[in-house]
Amino acid sequence: MNKLFKTLFDRDHFLELIQILIQRPLRTALSGLGVGWGLFMIIITIGSANGLENGVSQDLGDAAKNSMFIWTQSTSIPYKGFKRGRRVDLTISDVEYLRSNSQTLVALAPQNELGGWRGSNNVTRGIKTGAFTVFGEYPEQRLIEAKPIEIGRHINNQDIADRRKIAVIGKRVRDILFGADDDPIGGSIRINGVNFVVVGVFGSLRDGEDAEEDLQSVLIPFSTFNQSFNYGDEVSWLCLLFDENVHADSAATEVMSVLKSRLSIHPDDDRAFGYWTVAEEYEQIQSVFGAIRWVSFVFGGLALLAGIIGIMNIMLITVRERTNELGIRRALGASPGMIVRQIMGETLFLTSLFGVIGAVLGVATIEGIDVLLQSSPSMDGGSFRNPEVSVDIVIKSLAVMVVMGAFAGVLPALRAVSIRPVEAIRTE
Repeated sequence: MNKLFKTLFDRDHFLELIQILIQRPLRTALSGLGVGWGLFMIIITIGSANGLENGVSQDLGDAAKNSMFIWTQSTSIPYKGFKRGRRVDLTISDVEYLRSNSQTLVALAPQNELGGWRGSNNVTRGIKTGAFTVFGEYPEQRLIEAKPIEIGRHINNQDIADRRKIAVIGKRVRDILFGADDDPIGGSIRINGVNFVVVGVFGSLRDGEDAEEDLQSVLIPFSTFNQSFNYGDEVSWLCLLFDENVHADSAATEVMSVLKSRLSIHPDDDRAFGYWTVAEEYEQIQSVFGAIRWVSFVFGGLALLAGIIGIMNIMLITVRERTNELGIRRALGASPGMIVRQIMGETLFLTSLFGVIGAVLGVATIEGIDVLLQSSPSMDGGSFRNPEVSVDIVIKSLAVMVVMGAFAGVLPALRAVSIRPVEAIRTE
């Protein structure tokens, strides 16, 4: 192998190689096109898969990976004298029981929403009105779903204890009710006839419609919410944060077991609660996009293999056309090893040249798409963001291509050394 690379990088041999390739530029370009296209497709498909994965991951980016969300439904199995179809309701006492009896919880935040799931309510300030989503929350909520504060502060434990009538509003709410350039801190808003003082404005870590939904929200202390809007001790759903060392499935099973025992629900009743874990979403994302990457490698590899076979065939034709030349070299004392290194060097150079060109074009295309998406907000890619290809993938792809190129040169090289010098010299 060392002799092969010495032959390839020897100045005289290198100039001779270039001369051979440029004598038939069209054939050289067509033979190398398959290899370049294979590398190009591998990089483009993997970069696109990464772009989709980044987009989906960013959509979940404001939720901790070890978080879970639970809501109540109806029972499906009779248990302890209760009939099937009993509506399950959660209360603050159930929350405290779960907090005391769970071994996997790091944070627990009950949540209510005015008007139910995805409900909207008229929030007013003077003559200005907007339809926004109103949540009752605990301070622990921001550990589970991060909402970066822009100005002011978040809800704190004292707000909960004192049932303070304060509100933290999304940036869109601020823009509509106060104006983008006005300071809303200390200002008053009215929700269903109840006045609240604004103490903070928050943004969103998400994009697209999810971000829009966040920014059109109003957050008030959970205790104030229930008192102001006559929710009593009702809890609509729970937001939970698990110990990161505990798998989400195990933690979910433990939490469900505690709640079922508390609320007299059959241990095998899987319909009493609805829930989803962010970890499950991330695992599904990793599984799907891992499969996409393998498919990318398979189809890109097949394209690369087709290109390698094309180069091998071209080199076989080249060897046949150069039979007289090779015969003269043998007659002048060139050993079979020198001929083999020469032919394999040419094959390897041709493969590497077009492989590198394909890789460079692939990386440039991915970077160009990324720049275009970032510089043009109107071209929002939705769930397609920040396409990228790691240096590791590019290097591994090039390494595979070099190995395949070396193998592609074996058959033409063996064909070259199989020609007897006397017969080769006679060939026209």
